[in-house]
Parts: sequence; C-alpha cells; structure tokens
Amino acid sequence: MTVNESLGAWSALFMLLAAMTYLVAFVAFAWDMASHSKTLRRAEQHSGQEGQLVGAATTATVNTVEAADTRAGLGTGERGRGYQASAQAVLAAHVADSSMRYTGIRRPAARAAVTVMVLAFTLHAVAVVTRTVAAGRVPWGNMYEFSTTGALVVTGVYLVSLVVRDLRFVGPLVSGLVVIMLTAATIGFPTPVGPLVPALQSWWLVIHVSIAVAASGIFTITFAMAILQLLQARREKAILGGETPGMGFLRMVPSAQALENLSFRLNAVGFAFWTFTLAAGAIWAEQSWGRYWGWDVKEVWTFVIWVVYAAYMHARATRGWTGTRSAWLSIVGYLCVIFNFAVVNTVFTGLHSYSGL
Repeated sequence: MTVNESLGAWSALFMLLAAMTYLVAFVAFAWDMASHSKTLRRAEQHSGQEGQLVGAATTATVNTVEAADTRAGLGTGERGRGYQASAQAVLAAHVADSSMRYTGIRRPAARAAVTVMVLAFTLHAVAVVTRTVAAGRVPWGNMYEFSTTGALVVTGVYLVSLVVRDLRFVGPLVSGLVVIMLTAATIGFPTPVGPLVPALQSWWLVIHVSIAVAASGIFTITFAMAILQLLQARREKAILGGETPGMGFLRMVPSAQALENLSFRLNAVGFAFWTFTLAAGAIWAEQSWGRYWGWDVKEVWTFVIWVVYAAYMHARATRGWTGTRSAWLSIVGYLCVIFNFAVVNTVFTGLHSYSGL
C-alpha cells in the first residue's frame, strides 16, 4: 500500500499541537491545585479548625492507633488495612472525600484544565488517526507510534474516569506524564511514516499490541496514583504525630488508603490485560517462529512485568501488603514497563527489534 507522506506530515503537526495543549492543561491543573489548596487553608483558619485538628492528634490518639496495630495488625497504613476510627477522624479534615465524588465547590481553573485536556485529546486523536490513514495500517508498528498511541490511551482512560470520579487531583501528574511520553516519542524515537516490517504484517499485531498499549496506559495512571499515595501517607503520619502537615496541595487529594483501593482495582484490570498480552504474544511467536517461548529478551521482560504485578496483586489481596509497600510494588512494576520499552527495545538485540530507529 502506498504511504501518504503528506498526511504523515499533518499527523506530526497535530501531534505537536497536542503536546503543546497538554502542556497548557498541565499548567492549568497545577494552578488549580495551588489556588484551591490556599482557599481550603483560609477556610480552615477562618473556622478555627486548623488548631483544633492538630490538637486532636494527641499522644493518646497516636497510642490508641499503635495499640490497635499491635493487637490486630491494623493501624498506621504500612501493614494493615487502614487507620482506626479515631485516627481517621483526625485525618478527615486534612484530606479530600474518599468517595471522590464531585462537590458543589466552584473550581474554574480545574474546569478549564479539563476542557483543555479534552481539546488536547481531540488533537492527539486526529494525529493518531491521520498517521493510521497515511500508513494504511494500525498505528503501533514502532516505538514512536507505540508512545503516541499509549499516551492517547492514558488520556482516554483518565477522561473516562473523570465521568464517574473526581480525579482532577491527579491531573498534573497525568498531563505531565503524557507530555513526557510525546516528547520522548518526538525527540527520542522519531520515525517517518512507513509500511510495517514483514515480521509484523499479521493480524496478531492488532490483538497483541493493542492490549499491551491499553495495559501500559492503565499502569501509567496507577503509577501516578501510587506517587500521590506515598506523599499522602507521609503527610498523614505527620498529622497523627501532631506535626504541622506540609504539602498543602494534598488537602485536595483523598486519603492514602482511598488512593490505594482505587489503584488496586485499576491494576487488576491492567494485570488482566497484560496476562492476555503475554498469552497472545506466545501464540503469535508459535505462528511466526515455530515455538511459544524462546527466552528472547523482550519475552523475558514481558514475563518479568507480569511477575511483578502478579506479586503485587497476590501480596495485597492475601498477605496484607497494603500501604506504602503496595505502592512501591506498583511503582516497581511500572518502572519495569518503562525499562522494557525504553531500554530493551533500543539497547538489546533480539527477535523483537522493531523500534524503527
């Protein structure tokens, strides 16, 4: 099929416009976090809650939590299922609603940020679609296309999530990560539009890689939430210790436990997708090379990622690895995804060397 280079150039232009628009969305989300956290702080100081709540985190409260942790393995959020009711009451006024529902509070900057994010997603989708038409194939035949399509999935998952949950607090991280992904694609993996290499000319490419892109997009969201969980957990410890909490923007973020619960659900979906990716890759390998498994470096790292997320799912569900340890496992899993994509594809040679560089 003839490659339309002119349409490919338009795709690159739309991708640049999308990246710039995502950057504007990042600034708007950051501005909303800064301005709204100041508003919340002024409201607390006006009502006198600040001093009351810090005073509530007395030694007796902390001792109650520690005693409960000793008796039942619960308590401070590091090993157990969450804080005791007394500690939760102290933390309630310092974090956002754990249900993550929308409230009637006006946040013009947040609304503008979401609007700009939708505009960026539209430009991004146009760029991916025009790349598809220009190449006459699915748009994930090399690292540039995988990065740009993966970033589109990240934004899509985030915007869909906004319909049912108020996740505007994770907007700065999501938009920032998407900007990084598009920058890496444009600067690090520039690839002119062209046909697929013969080894990828299979309908299994549509199945195998599309699910891998979807899984990677979900893991990107949970990575951002794990970062916020670690920051919030540290802040919660300071509050329960009677200290003045820092990182005022975290007032707009739900509790570390609420973030962990939502991340676990999303990681469960991502893990199911990655399991299918691994299985589909093995079937495709048998059809292409006559064996299901050959210890190719890409195959090995795909399995490593599966093992890490399987350990995360098992540890949290059955071994009580909640709190910061589950967050770190989620982060390690995502770092393995990044290593598999950015290093394995460019440094190691193997049967999966289709970076396009």
